[in-house]
Amino acid sequence: EKINKLIILPLYPQYSISTTGSSLRELQKELVNDPYFQKNVIHSVLPSWHDRKGYIDAVSSLTVKEISALPFEQQKEKIVVLFSAHGVPKSYIKEGDPYQKQIEECTKLIQRQIQKLLPDSDLRFEVSYQSKVGPVEWLQPYTDKKIEEIAKNGIKNLVVVPISFVSEHIETLEEIDIEYREMAEAVGIENWRRVPALNTDANFIEDLSTMVYDTLNAPALTINQVMANQAEQK
Repeated sequence: EKINKLIILPLYPQYSISTTGSSLRELQKELVNDPYFQKNVIHSVLPSWHDRKGYIDAVSSLTVKEISALPFEQQKEKIVVLFSAHGVPKSYIKEGDPYQKQIEECTKLIQRQIQKLLPDSDLRFEVSYQSKVGPVEWLQPYTDKKIEEIAKNGIKNLVVVPISFVSEHIETLEEIDIEYREMAEAVGIENWRRVPALNTDANFIEDLSTMVYDTLNAPALTINQVMANQAEQK
């Protein structure tokens, strides 16, 4: 269809050169060779949305639901909420990638919201990074090591939140649900809960539609502008 405006909404809440950045570069390669697009279409990018209230509220609500699903007696004890984000090489952060900063910002906002919703719960919040591949150093602490540390501190109740994933896939269904859960139970975690990814959560979907509407009515932010802004941070 002959469109005249394109909204680019990456399903990565936090910006990284390895996710949103690489996707935008590939899209740009396609669009630059499209004569109709170059002549007729205005495009705008929403590069990250890690601090949007709708996103924060949706993750907080799902997390509270899982905390509340713990056995009643365990809800009176210490509960650790572990935000597990996809890792990236540490060198990316040194080069100006905002990913880690945005992970920390959004988890703090979610933590505050959960504490408002569960003011009487004894909660501790941690952040870790999963899915490391290759020999280079990635962001730490690694999720497997953090789970071991939590268990060594005598914690029996663990709620894991896949913070940088908006849909279920191998890194939630296999890595978290099977590998990390088996490891957690082996080192002494007795009550394990895993918060589902946002998937088709009604609050999340509504906020996605609001993001598109807001972007349609805001000044355009092009792929080139996003890349230039990122380059300035290096």
